[in-house]
Amino acid sequence: MLNRLETSPAPAEHRTVSRVVAILELAAASEPDGARLGDVAKAIDAPKSSAHGLAKGLVAVGYLREEGDRYLIGPAVFHLLGSRLPAFPPAFHSALQQLVDQWGETAFLVTMVGDSCVYVDCVSSPHFIRAAVPLNTRIPLWPQSAGKCFLAWMPPRQADWILRRGDFSASRLEEIKLQLSHIRASRSATNLSESEADMIGVASPIINSQRGPVNVAIAIGGPANRMKPRLDEMITSLRHTADGLANWA
Repeated sequence: MLNRLETSPAPAEHRTVSRVVAILELAAASEPDGARLGDVAKAIDAPKSSAHGLAKGLVAVGYLREEGDRYLIGPAVFHLLGSRLPAFPPAFHSALQQLVDQWGETAFLVTMVGDSCVYVDCVSSPHFIRAAVPLNTRIPLWPQSAGKCFLAWMPPRQADWILRRGDFSASRLEEIKLQLSHIRASRSATNLSESEADMIGVASPIINSQRGPVNVAIAIGGPANRMKPRLDEMITSLRHTADGLANWA
């Protein structure tokens, strides 16, 4: 029997919804100074008149506040999310610390938000040259190692819809789909200098079959010259750590 999610139409982007989200994300990223109307218009690729109407509407319902000629996140956002933001148990941060102690490279906790990765926690490598990713910022799923894990475990129709929005040729899409099947089989994914030259990332999904799709992963990143000789051992270690966190996910 076909999975209902796999046969349902892919979600369609709604321009107004996308613009509202872009405005809120811009305001959040612009704290504490706020975003000017021109910045808002540029972010949503719209005339200032359209941007002004949307921004004023968000001010009216409390999701933005207006200070002079700038827009900032409003109190309604904090009321909506303040006590409901997902909090990970201390075991997750402890697991990251243990990975850093074992391998000497930066360890990350990553979640999936919509069609993006968000790095929500990390423990940094003690080395001067190390991997670094901004926390609480949306990053495209591909080619992040954690993002590849999320793509590999989501319904194929959804993954196909996300990937087709990228600038991939038909042959490249087939290569990616094959890679995703290998990721699912091995329960691990790598980013071999695809995001940044001479840097490698490896991730393993935290799988809890009782709680729906995979949307949390752990990852290790660092310079290729330090990562490559130990990559297989790191992958085994990550899988073991992810398995230990499965009941918490």
